[in-house]
Order: sequence, then C-alpha cells, then structure tokens
Amino acid sequence: MSSVPREKWWHIKWFSDEDTKEERRLITKIDMFLVPYSVLAYWVKYIDQSNLNNAYVAGMKEDLGFRGNELVQLQTLFTLGSVLGQIPFLFIMTYVPIHWLIPICDILWGVFTLLQYRVHGYAELAAYRFMIGWFEAAFFPAMHYVFGSWYRGHEIARRGGIFYTGLALGTLTAGLIQAGASHRLEGVHGLEGWRWMYIICAIITIPVGIIGYFVLPGTVDQPNRWIVTDHDVEVSRKRLEKHGHVTKGKMKFKHITKTLLGYRFWLIVLTDALFWNAGIHKSTGSFLLWIKSLGNGKRYSKARVNELGTIAPALGIPYTLFACFASDLLIGPANAITMCSVFNAIGLVILTIWSVPENALWFAFATMYWSNALSSVFHGWVNNLLRDSPEERSFTLVLINLLSQSSTAWTPLLTFPTVESPRFRKGFSFCLGCAIALIIFTWVMYFALKYDKKKEEGTSDEEFQNSASGSSIDQDRPVETEDKISAH
Repeated sequence: MSSVPREKWWHIKWFSDEDTKEERRLITKIDMFLVPYSVLAYWVKYIDQSNLNNAYVAGMKEDLGFRGNELVQLQTLFTLGSVLGQIPFLFIMTYVPIHWLIPICDILWGVFTLLQYRVHGYAELAAYRFMIGWFEAAFFPAMHYVFGSWYRGHEIARRGGIFYTGLALGTLTAGLIQAGASHRLEGVHGLEGWRWMYIICAIITIPVGIIGYFVLPGTVDQPNRWIVTDHDVEVSRKRLEKHGHVTKGKMKFKHITKTLLGYRFWLIVLTDALFWNAGIHKSTGSFLLWIKSLGNGKRYSKARVNELGTIAPALGIPYTLFACFASDLLIGPANAITMCSVFNAIGLVILTIWSVPENALWFAFATMYWSNALSSVFHGWVNNLLRDSPEERSFTLVLINLLSQSSTAWTPLLTFPTVESPRFRKGFSFCLGCAIALIIFTWVMYFALKYDKKKEEGTSDEEFQNSASGSSIDQDRPVETEDKISAH
C-alpha cells in the first residue's frame, strides 16, 4: 500500500492526480454516506462493548456480589462470542448484502445490550455478554470489506482511521453515560445507575442499526440501490479494475485451502495477533480499576471515576487520525505501525516499572490508545494486498481477525486476573513484549512481501518501497496488480 499518487511527496492531496472529475464525485458521494455511518456504528459498538467496565466500577461488582475474577471472565466470554460468531461470516459476506447484514446484527446486539439491565447474577450476565459478542462479530471485518470494495489501496487507511475513531468515542461515551447515570438516575424507579446505563445504550444502538439499511452503500458487486445508481457502480467498477482490483467473486471451498497453505497468510495472522495483544491492557479495564483504587478507593466517587476514565479514549481519537492520515499521505503503513507501537511501548515500560510518581502513571495510561491507532493502517494494508480477489479478501479479513482475536480469549485470563488489579505485573510486561515483537514482525512482513514481489517476472517493487518510505509513485504509470496473500 502506497501513499496518494502525486508528483511530489510534499503535495498532500485528498484525491490522486489521476482521478477524473467523475471519479472524484463518486468518491465524495461514498465518503458522505459510508464514512460517517461507519463512525456512528463503531461508536455504538464500543459503547455496548466497553460499558461492562464502566458498570463494574459503578456498583455492579457490589450489587451482584462479585468477589473474584468475574470481570475478566465476562470480558473473555464476550471475546469468545465474537470469535465464534465470525465463523459463519467467512462465507456469508460475499452472499448476503452488507447493507442487510450489518444493520440486522446491530439491532440484535442492541436487544441483548438492553437485556443486561435486568441481570441478577453472573450466569445471566455471562449469557448476554456472549450473545453481544456473537452479533458484533461481523462488524469490523465487514466494514473493512466495504472499504476495500469502493476504495483503492492508498485511500483506505485515512477513511479507516476516521472509522476507527468510533472505538475511542464509544469507550469515552460509555464512561460519560455511566457517570451521568450514577449521578442523576441512581435509584430512579428502583434501578441502580449502572442498570440505567444499559437502557440508555440500547436506546442509542437500535435506531443506528435501522439507519444503516438506508445509508450503507453496500459493495460494488452488491450495491444498495437507495444510495448508488447503476452509473455510480459502473464508474467505480471501471476505476477499480483499471488499477488491478477485481470486483466480483463468491467464496468457495477451494479458496480456503489456497489461502491457508500460503505462508504469507500466517505471517499476517501472527502480526495481527501481536497487535491485538499489545493493547489488551486498555480493554481489561486497567485504567478504570487504577483510578478507583486511588486513595484506597475513596478519592473519587463512582461518577468521577468514569469521567476520568474517558481521558485515554479521548486522546485515542487524535492518535488514530494522525497515524492513519500519516500512513496514507506521508510515511506509508510500515512506518506508521512502527510509530504507534513505539509510543505504546513507552507507556508500557512505565506501567511495567510501576514504582514511579503518580503523574507518570497518568501519562502511561494516556498512551494506551496508540495500540489501537494502527489498526486501520494494518487492515487497509491487507485489504490492498488482496484487491484482486474479493472472495479471498472477505475470507482473509474475517479469518485473520478471528484467529488473532481468539488469542485474546485466554491471554487476559492469564495476564490480567482482576484480583491482581491495579498492578497487573504480568499483564503490562506481556503487552510490552507484544508491542516490541509487533514492530519486528511488521518489518519481517514488509520485506517478505517485497521479496515475493521481486520474484514475479516483469513486476516492480516500487509500491512496496513506497510502503516504507511514504513516497509517491509516478502518476503516469498504471498501478500494477499486487500478489495475493494466499499461495499461488
């Protein structure tokens, strides 16, 4: 994946010089519908995913009688549901239109979010968390599949970066909703504030799912006729095919073996697994649990703990935008991933040492969301590498997400047991090791793909050089088709 094609590297542009006026109109139209909705839907997804941590520190622990590792176990059950839920979507995404699939799943996870307000024990809550994970499973790979269906490689990361701000916004909003519920709704109609939070989250989520049917453009192969015309589809198809993209294809069993036998697929899975595990310290509630522990648990009220917990995700928004725009417009994905991992590792070094001034710990926790900032850069890179095979692209995007995320179903249980909060000696050192390894494997992946490119007769490795340097490619030369991640 390269930066935007332009004559000089310092000529930063939203469109490439080779885009026609008609193509720019289409890109703008897709941007106006797809990008805002992706942020909105990811926002509600992370409201519903992260609100467990907010509820836990706002009274759920005491009200439900939790005494041990129930929090990390509930987080693991959500992850398990998310991993298992992705399996059917390996095939479904190329058959069921995305503008049907995502809204239906969104509405259903909203229903199970609502049901959490009535829980009275661990088992019931565990079942609801599993089902929320199940219905949320398709969202992330499906959205990246849609991005790869409409955009060229150098266009994906900055759109994906804007999309990914929804994660931080959702985590931030969940904290503010819980803070407001604890402050104003505690005891109203006999319900605790954390129960009201689940009701409010569901009221936000379900309408967003309904809206999705009317604003998601679908894919070039299965477009949403509410949004795009036949002319739009034809312009997009010609534009993408001109640059080596294939816009049609159904997932078949033969694609599975072809993909799984390629070493590059497993290299990407390993790199993605390191990405997931380098950031589990933020999803396990470590920041909130540390804030709650200050002053022997008496310094801050329930509402104030959740308000302060929004600092890290709020900072994650500019982190993500900076990394993704820098990747597309300046430095390329390999350098962008390295930059984010270095900042994440700096914070993790401090958290691993732990015996530092309190201000240093505030700073370290504030760096947590650098671990997320690289996600759309990485997945945009993979999207572009598979641009000539939509069926393998859908399969690979889901499967790397499934296999990589599945590792986080058990690593938090071993490294972030709730009873060890807020210190988490094993957890922070584990994340630090993953962040360092991620930098190494990013460059192993880069040079391995570059080597494969050189081996192809009559092809150039110029686009891979741009991936590291961020320099532009000659706009007068057609972009050549890159090899797929699966074995040929």
